[in-house]
Amino acid sequence: MPTAPNRRAVAVILLIPLMVTLALWAFAWPAARIAPRDLPVGVAGPASAAQQLEQRFEQRDGAFDVHRFDDEAAARTAIEDRTVYGAVVVTPQGPHLLTASAASSVVSQLLREAVTASVPEDTPVRVTDVVAAPPGDPRGSALGASVLPLALAGMAAGAVVTLMGLRGARAAVTLIGSAALVGLAATAVAHSWLGALTGDWWTVAGVLALTVLAIGSAVAGLAALFGPRGIGLGALLMVLLGNPFSGVTSAPELLPEPVGAIGQWLPPGAGGSLLRSVAFFDGSAAGAAVLTLSLWTLFGLTAVLFARRAPTPAEPAEPAREPALTG
Repeated sequence: MPTAPNRRAVAVILLIPLMVTLALWAFAWPAARIAPRDLPVGVAGPASAAQQLEQRFEQRDGAFDVHRFDDEAAARTAIEDRTVYGAVVVTPQGPHLLTASAASSVVSQLLREAVTASVPEDTPVRVTDVVAAPPGDPRGSALGASVLPLALAGMAAGAVVTLMGLRGARAAVTLIGSAALVGLAATAVAHSWLGALTGDWWTVAGVLALTVLAIGSAVAGLAALFGPRGIGLGALLMVLLGNPFSGVTSAPELLPEPVGAIGQWLPPGAGGSLLRSVAFFDGSAAGAAVLTLSLWTLFGLTAVLFARRAPTPAEPAEPAREPALTG
């Protein structure tokens, strides 16, 4: 009969390769399958010419979701409202491509290549970046790299609150306070120092704090419901899946289905999308992300405040109370 230490050793030997395989699948598979999938783009110009261009987009079945606009002004407004990632305006001088590198530099490059390939070789393609990425982060690398530190910060807050045995209002206040400080510190680095984020300083700080709070409270809430195993479940959702499924480094519409949609239902993806909206687009298309983060925060804090859980190794179990004597 194998002893308990031997069984634990075998479990560790099998668990580590399984976790590595899962991590490689979660991180490498979406990155290796990047391609447009119902990517919102716009077409504007005279009806006949715009229709021909729209048909060229639709020839790539399922790649683009084409929106028709009356003129260039309407197309620019749609880009600024985050309705489309870019638009092609048909003009007598040739196609005029409108992009938004602040929404995704990867999508901007993809649209440039697609439009250039769809016109004759001697036809010039004029490109205008309607909402450009900031000079401090022209490729959006810093924004994409910010998701994992935020996920780790929230993960750490939720785990520490659980392992230290904090409960109820004390745990909720700790989660809120730590998230607020992370938001201020991260904004000072990314906004004030690196210049990778623009927009209102305090609004950006609030978005970063809300993202960390949603992650941290969700992890602590899962631990309150399921014990220390909830920390592992939180790590799976927020770090192992939430980070690569967020689409922040490219775009959710470039990830394999349904990975892009799942990523937007998790706090890392919703936080990244909300950060783009408030940093570069004056808060346009921020409603869904705010709702997602708020629901995760509400779930986590409610569980922390009201759920009964087994004590962790860091806290002793409450002694049984003797029945009161009567009469």
